[in-house]
Amino acid sequence: MFEPEFIEGLRDIFEDKIVFNQLLGLKITALQPERVEARIEMRPDLVGHYAYKRVHGGVISAALDAMGALAVMAAIGARHMDETPEQRLHRFAKLGTIDLRVDYLRPGIGSHFTLRAEVLRLGSRVASTRMEFFGPDGLMLSAAAAAYIVS
Repeated sequence: MFEPEFIEGLRDIFEDKIVFNQLLGLKITALQPERVEARIEMRPDLVGHYAYKRVHGGVISAALDAMGALAVMAAIGARHMDETPEQRLHRFAKLGTIDLRVDYLRPGIGSHFTLRAEVLRLGSRVASTRMEFFGPDGLMLSAAAAAYIVS
């Protein structure tokens, strides 16, 4: 549904221009209006518990927050398909997290992690999202919900 220019522009913003996402190692693997996915490769600098080599809870929280924002960006992009890709990419300037809740269900241990996010409601001012963090075996390790200001 999205044009290649929009996908590449959104990937550039998310993976390159948001430098903290680079630090986390977030890479988009799927980008659809109703759902986004990404992956993080486990690295020593993401460890939160040295004895168990668990990923730090802050990494999980920050990555889930970033994914919720990405889902909102995709939903906004889909809502304004009458505009050019460049015009839609400028709509994200005021996007910000209002509220974030993370449930840590299991220890974050694995070689890589998959993250998914979807927008539950995109209003004119606020968007509500749901996000999930999975281990390499597909088991859900954490779940989150967030609200974002969109205007």
